[in-house]
Amino acid sequence: MAVADIKNKVKDLNKTVLSMNRDLDNLKGKVPHIGVLQEFKEFLKEYKVVGLAVAFMMGAAATTLVQSLVNNVIMPIITPFIPKGGWQTATFSIGPIDIAWGAFLAALINFVILAFVVFIIAKYFFKEEKVTKK
Repeated sequence: MAVADIKNKVKDLNKTVLSMNRDLDNLKGKVPHIGVLQEFKEFLKEYKVVGLAVAFMMGAAATTLVQSLVNNVIMPIITPFIPKGGWQTATFSIGPIDIAWGAFLAALINFVILAFVVFIIAKYFFKEEKVTKK
């Protein structure tokens, strides 16, 4: 390829690039451009994902707190009334069947306390008047 041919190719490429730049300048403002990060930020705001994540973490912490309350405060009070003092391993045998009622009792108490705490929180935050029948 001769030097003249290379110069012509370079001129053609420059013209093409200039033409593409003009085309892009004409498109500015006509085509909405939203970056991926901006879209993600809008998604987080629209669906309140951050609030949901905070609520989830607080729920997990509340569950741990309630389990500690049951295991370390309530159950030691009940333990003297359970045979052999092992409330978590307390079982009831019917023939070859062993029913682990101690673990179930702890889970039931955890559930009742946690449900009550959620009820109190919901009642406090959602102070809406009850709908009365007409």
